[in-house]
Amino acid sequence: MQRTRLYELVRRFHRFCLEQHVFTLLLAILIGVLSGYGALFFHHLMKGVQTLFYGHGEDILSFVHTIPAWQLLLVPAGGGLLVGVLVHFGASEAKGHGVPEVMTALALKEGRIRKRVALVKILASALCIGSGGSTGREGPMVQIGSSIGSAVGQLARVPLLKQKTLVGCGAAAGIAATFNAPIAGVLFALEVLIGDFGLAAFSPVVLSSVTATVISRHHFGDIPFFVLPDYKMASLWEFGLYPFLGVAAGLAAVAFIVILYKAEDVFEALPLPDWIKPALGGLMLGALLQWFPQAFGVGYGAMNLALKDNMAGWLMLGLVGVKIMATSMSIGSGGSGGIFAPSLFIGAMTGGAFGALAGHLFPGITASPGVYALVGMGAVVAGTTHAPITAILIIFEMTGEYEVILPMMITCILSTIVASTLKRGSIYTIKLLRKGVDISQGMEQNILRALKVEQFMAPETFTVPGSLPLCEVIETFKTRDASYLHVTDGGGRLTGIISFRDIRSLLDEECPRTLIIAADVATTNLVTLFPADTLFSALRRFGRWGVSQLPVVDPATGKLLGALREKDLLSAYDKAVVRRELGVL
Repeated sequence: MQRTRLYELVRRFHRFCLEQHVFTLLLAILIGVLSGYGALFFHHLMKGVQTLFYGHGEDILSFVHTIPAWQLLLVPAGGGLLVGVLVHFGASEAKGHGVPEVMTALALKEGRIRKRVALVKILASALCIGSGGSTGREGPMVQIGSSIGSAVGQLARVPLLKQKTLVGCGAAAGIAATFNAPIAGVLFALEVLIGDFGLAAFSPVVLSSVTATVISRHHFGDIPFFVLPDYKMASLWEFGLYPFLGVAAGLAAVAFIVILYKAEDVFEALPLPDWIKPALGGLMLGALLQWFPQAFGVGYGAMNLALKDNMAGWLMLGLVGVKIMATSMSIGSGGSGGIFAPSLFIGAMTGGAFGALAGHLFPGITASPGVYALVGMGAVVAGTTHAPITAILIIFEMTGEYEVILPMMITCILSTIVASTLKRGSIYTIKLLRKGVDISQGMEQNILRALKVEQFMAPETFTVPGSLPLCEVIETFKTRDASYLHVTDGGGRLTGIISFRDIRSLLDEECPRTLIIAADVATTNLVTLFPADTLFSALRRFGRWGVSQLPVVDPATGKLLGALREKDLLSAYDKAVVRRELGVL
């Protein structure tokens, strides 16, 4: 009888899981449709903004000679001002390149993203790129798609683990629809964002990515994203050059990361309102565009020139630094856009310049500079994102050129090794590391970082005045069954802590215990917590000092507010893990 009931429970459980999985797949299709049309809307909106500002929607290089210098100087500043106002008063999460905000939502907010973020991100990024901001389209589409996935998951009230999967579905769909690259979209979501290749996450993400790609191909066609060079291996000796290109790409990636975040720090320190800073960055960008219009917007026109060998090697080398500076101005000042396309641009110019030099030094055994430009695109993307598999596949899908896979694998892997050795964290995760969030160290730390001390501290503590005689301190330990006594002054401020170990040596001493007071035996080298501290920081202090309880004080006054026990911290973690596994909202 009991075995029959157990079998029935197991059967119902499996049926429930199957129904939940099917429901998740249906939601994934819906997210793919919404993200696909979101990408379509964003594309047309971006073109419309550029047409409104400059009278043309094509690449800037085709009509830059018709634009007055003052217009090229002031329009990026005006676009930056509109972006600053929109982001400041609409949704602060829309600032920057978007992917770190999605990672933060996945790591600390259970995949919950405010519903307004998608709309604000579409408008802000379209204004930034359309006015000339040197950013890319993939970051906005990752955040837009992720916001759509989060909104659908919240409306459908899915469990928390499914919520994260749906956010990944939106990110994959955004990448796939933007670059016509469904496989790369899937790998980006799984490799960079979710970090889970299990079937439960893999199948919905694939379905969402494919759905968005179908919509994108229906409206834009299934054509390669870039104009391809004619790839032909000149000699086997050429494979000896690609490792050097991988090292150069890794160095370029590190330079991009360092300068980008340095620019953010510089703009952050300026004594100006945040909503004005993007206008300042736009003005600086406009001045740069006077001499180097190739850095305008996404920069696909300049990349195609490099791929077709229609650009001098010295100019490509110079554009590496120009694009790094232009993107740092646009994003560092508070603009809205992605860093994936700038990474492609920097890679194309790095590879093209390398190819031109290699052809000059070793004529007859090297391919055209355009081939090196193509390989360099993937290598710098791998170096900035620390995601070589995604970089290799996205270049392959965007070009349809299979023969370039072997050089791409060599350069992407070496670029990732160089970049990760020289700089901890990718261009996405550094922003989280600067906030104290390390997603590489697993779920445990992220759970504890999301919980605050004030939620789990015990407000009732055993306190004694510093003037209390030792005999009464001993009596208090006996009657209250306390492990620690907190010594406070007349204003309630914590001045010391007494543990039973502090008085153990005095129990057998022949001394007048009435002459020894609590302040004499208390430990005054205090380790305290603040209510806003995370449980992760509290756990580190427990482990470092070997105590089982820490006092919580007011950071402004030093008054004792309560105490956090180690067993309460561990209990809070266990409950949080169970809630996450069960999907309790």
